[in-house]
Amino acid sequence: MTWADFRCAGLAMVVWCCAAVAPASAQEPPASTAAAPAAASTAAAALPPAELFFRQPDFDSARLSPSGRWLAVRVGLANGRFGLAVLDIDGARPPAVVAYFSDSDIGRYEWVNDERLVYDVVDLERGSGDPRYAPGLFSVMRDGSELRQLVHMHRQGVSGPQRPGERRLSPNHVLLQVPQGGSGDEVVVGEWVFSRWREPQALIPKLLNVVNGRVRSIAQGMPAGATGWIFDSRGQPRVATVLRNGRLQVHWRATAEADADAKADADGPASWQQIGNFDALRPPWRAQQVDSLGRLYVTVPEGERGEQVLKRFDFATGRPEAQALVSTPGFDFAGSVIVDAEAGAFVGVRVDTDAESTVWFEPRMKALQAAVDQRLPGRVNRLSCRRCGGPERTVLVQSWSDRDPGQFWLWRGEAEAPTLWRLVGLRRKGVEPRQMATLDLQRYAARDGREIPVWLTTPAGPAAAPRPAVLLVHGGPWVRGGRWGWAPMAQFLASRGYVVIEPEFRGSTGYGAAHFRAGWKQWGRAMQDDLADAVAWAAAKQLVDPKRVCIAGASYGGYATLMGLVRHPEVYRCGAAWVAVSDTALLFESAWESDMSEEARLHTLPVLLGDPVADADALRAVSPVAQAARLKLPLLLAYSELDRRVPLLHGSRLRAALQAAGSEPIYVVYPGEGHSWQRADHRTDFAQRLERFLAQHLR
Repeated sequence: MTWADFRCAGLAMVVWCCAAVAPASAQEPPASTAAAPAAASTAAAALPPAELFFRQPDFDSARLSPSGRWLAVRVGLANGRFGLAVLDIDGARPPAVVAYFSDSDIGRYEWVNDERLVYDVVDLERGSGDPRYAPGLFSVMRDGSELRQLVHMHRQGVSGPQRPGERRLSPNHVLLQVPQGGSGDEVVVGEWVFSRWREPQALIPKLLNVVNGRVRSIAQGMPAGATGWIFDSRGQPRVATVLRNGRLQVHWRATAEADADAKADADGPASWQQIGNFDALRPPWRAQQVDSLGRLYVTVPEGERGEQVLKRFDFATGRPEAQALVSTPGFDFAGSVIVDAEAGAFVGVRVDTDAESTVWFEPRMKALQAAVDQRLPGRVNRLSCRRCGGPERTVLVQSWSDRDPGQFWLWRGEAEAPTLWRLVGLRRKGVEPRQMATLDLQRYAARDGREIPVWLTTPAGPAAAPRPAVLLVHGGPWVRGGRWGWAPMAQFLASRGYVVIEPEFRGSTGYGAAHFRAGWKQWGRAMQDDLADAVAWAAAKQLVDPKRVCIAGASYGGYATLMGLVRHPEVYRCGAAWVAVSDTALLFESAWESDMSEEARLHTLPVLLGDPVADADALRAVSPVAQAARLKLPLLLAYSELDRRVPLLHGSRLRAALQAAGSEPIYVVYPGEGHSWQRADHRTDFAQRLERFLAQHLR
């Protein structure tokens, strides 16, 4: 059985498009499950349209109910909006859309228990820059009945009439967590407290009953100014963090039982104690997760490279344990501990190295992972289990690869003899995996010997000669840029015949503290050289034609594009920069147009980028606006009207400086958008502009 095409369904109900049930062995995925292959002549003549890469997904996500009987899915509907639907896995009832709006899309959603869900709302046809928008919060029964609004929204349109006596929280409340177990009616929400300048001052956690709207505080004794929270499986706050004046304070709250054992005041709430206070940019450890047994897991930098490893925190000594639980050489640990919600046992760990993988310690789940990997080889197969310890456990399999955006499968039973193995949805219909590019992580040596990871996207099919290339620079810059999977922009560029080079230049995170710190105060300098060295490496391997390379990127990646044309004009033929930082001085200015926090301006940017006073000359030397006279190569610029991370002033100043220097760029501004382009038509429009620009200068 396959999941219905929601776009052919009405708004009130979803039907099975294919009702035939095939044996499990007959339901192995074909070479391509995304679409029937076109005739060879047609495939050679037509490129996949830009819309294929940048429209909204068809089958966005899925979540099992606590019992594993029901599957909630976020899918595209006939009206072009995302709706929320529920599937009866046993097939006793037809699938049905249980929540949708004519003018908005379902956003985040979670099961509260086996009967009720909560969700918030987003308008994906509205630009991302609307500062008045708030997601609200709603609850609904799995059959679509008893719809309730729990949190107000700033704008009207999706809010229904308020029932007499019905409680609704103010729009500054957001969903934080749903307690595990699926037996209660409460969720954890947080109330944001802002200063008069809209600076976040605190996030106050509360328990909200989704049936009657009643609220009770769980913030008793909370540290002043806490904005970061970690909750246990019951929804109780256990870790609170406060970031102030460049220092990170970490506070721990023991359970009420532990406090009682310690002969604390039995009538009062569990007390908070500070367990860490350190430089936020040089932390000796970071809190990550609390399991169902109340154990705190932290990451700790170790070794010459300072790669993060996973450890438990020892409260007796006040520091992490000596022995690491998980290490991932070559990468910082990134992932989570998997704990059986019923037994409280540590059953596995999910890690993200070059690709995501799961190591299971529980024998039955280990065998099931092996069985799924055998059926879906060469892919990442993420298992989410319900009734994990029983004979009829139900597992949702989310499967993807570098060439396939994703598939969703259901498994029930044992690894050797499943009673259910069903494909329920394709994330993006129309994508033909055999036509998509491959993605590989390699490493090269920069000019000073530093090892730089680099993602290489190679177009499908044989290459008669070294191909033209796009050096695509990730934003941040203090983030990890790539992961193994299907990425819209890289795949789009590869579909046009370009090799896509994406370096994890110094300053990127995810590869050890030493790699991160090597990028401090290196904007436009060593960070820039790493990019040029990536082109030289790829050319030396005859992977690309060094005479046909453009540099491109968004945000910091846009900045690096501009400075690449300034610092290394001999390496590139052209540049494309969108929502790009162009004036480093603007990053330090306090203005209503910017969402840069005072904490970042005063304590983070001076360390990572440079002090605006002491390093003023050095910052001016790496400011594209100040260096505009050296920007002589063809340039495509795109900005957003309502961007608060990189305000439009960056674009207008750069354009004026280029015009004054006699270099007119291609320039476009997208109305209503913020730092990321939410509207699919805007993403598609820019991709088409980029395609024409690259063809003009690289062909």
